[in-house]
Parts: sequence; C-alpha cells; structure tokens
Amino acid sequence: MNNISVIGAGTMGNGIAHTFAQFGYQVSLIDVKQDFLDKAIITIGSNLDRQVKKGTISDEIKEKTLANIKTFTSLEKGAEKAGLVVEAASENVEIKLDIFRQLDGICNECTILASNTSSISITKIAAVTKRPDKVIGMHFMNPVPLMKLVEVIKGYSTSEETCRKIFELSVNIDKIPIEADDYPGFVANRILMPMINEAIYTLFEGVAGVEEIDNVMKLGMAHPMGPLQLADFIGLDVCLSILTVLYDGFRNPKYAPCPLLINMVEAGKKGIKSGEGFYQYTKGSKELIVSGRFRK
Repeated sequence: MNNISVIGAGTMGNGIAHTFAQFGYQVSLIDVKQDFLDKAIITIGSNLDRQVKKGTISDEIKEKTLANIKTFTSLEKGAEKAGLVVEAASENVEIKLDIFRQLDGICNECTILASNTSSISITKIAAVTKRPDKVIGMHFMNPVPLMKLVEVIKGYSTSEETCRKIFELSVNIDKIPIEADDYPGFVANRILMPMINEAIYTLFEGVAGVEEIDNVMKLGMAHPMGPLQLADFIGLDVCLSILTVLYDGFRNPKYAPCPLLINMVEAGKKGIKSGEGFYQYTKGSKELIVSGRFRK
C-alpha cells in the first residue's frame, strides 16, 4: 500500500495526506476543485514549517513530504493506482455512498477502501460495493499530524486481513490504532458528542455562560479545551450531523441535538470555519458570543 489516495482536501483530508506523505508514502490528494487542492498544499506547507520550527522534522523531510503529494481533480485518475483509498469528504451519507460506488468501479479489486467518517455506518458504506470485506473505517483525530489515535471500525463484513493491514499501516505512520465495532458514533463520538451537546444545553438553559462552561471543564476536569470551543473547532455543522446520526441510530432522546445548536447551524454560525460560533474568530483573536451578544 505504498500508493495512497485521499479524497477531500479539507482539514481532515489535508492532515491525512500530510501524515502519510511525511512517512514516505506516495499520496494522491483528490478534490473537486483545484483551488481546494492548492489551498490544502499551502496549509500542509505551513504545518510542516511549524514542525521544522519546533525541531520535530528537518527541512529535508519537509521537502520530501511535499514532493510525495500529487493533486487530482479527477477521482478516476487520482485513485486508479491506489492500494488504499481514504475518503475524507463531507460527513454526508449520500456523498459518501456515491464516492464508494465510484471507487468500487475504479480501483483494483485488492484495493482497501477506508472512510474517515466520524459516525456513519461502515456496514452501510460497504454495502454499495462488491468488496465489503475490504471496506473499513479509519477515523483520524484533528489535527491529524499530532494526534495519535486512529479509531479502526470494522463493518459487518470487514475481513480480519483488512483489519490487520490497517492496524499495521497505522503503526507505520506513528499512530495508535484502536478497534471499534460498527455502531453509531463508534467510541469517540458516542462519548464526546453527548458531552458537547450537554454543554450547549447548559448554555441554552442559562446555567452559565460560554467562558464559564469551558473553564469549568478545563480547570476542573483537566480538559485542554472546553467543550464549546472544541465544538467550534470541530464545526457545529459536523457536531449536528453526528448527533443526528446518533439519535437516528439509537432513537434515544439523550442524543437529540440541542435547539440552540440547530439554530446556530441554520444561521450559518459553524465555528472556526465560518468565523463565528460560540466564539467569534478574527485574525487569531477571539471574542465571546452568547445568544447573539459579544462579551470582550
């Protein structure tokens, strides 16, 4: 699996491409527009510069990493030689199913097809292919180059051989793979998203403000980032999508998204990506936003 294709040049996709390329793999980064790809390469370069500045990699490794990445706007050209494809497109089930249908027709029958989905059923994704035994979840954490965990999700038909190969590959890129069964939210988001949702409810019900809620979790529970700031970092639209998958999958009211979260997403307040969520983001600074009002 020396040739790896990554679909999606957003935050997760460019991080996954960066990581594989840094460890010597030939990476094809694929997206629908060249502008998205160009922006991703700039981001990867900036992140590599930070690693050089910190002394974790050399300038030579930086240059080799960038040289290992090729960009494509054609799914067929970008994925045809891959031994592994990692899909990191939008957290939308129909988009993912369409990608996997296409990949099944493009890729060699031995190619493993992985999804970086944070909540969508691997079994459902695998069912649209003729190789369900070679479909698996590889749920990386953000920021990918720094975070050690890879949540490896086995679908109903995923083979032990496929799982073994993904475990070995994860170790090769200095990650720690942890296996999870294919249930909504897997492990990471089944635990994390209800906590974030409860933090939003705590704000919604007027128990405390944004900064107070985040500080309680940082100072009292030793979390490096408060749940509301983390939600902004993940993307409020992504949080809503995951909670919806959890609620639809379990039909348990404890997973029902908070009305405040729904309203914020509908208003286009998606966190860092939109410049405003529970905090407002301008040129690296942030102001607090509570129910539409800012607090310095």
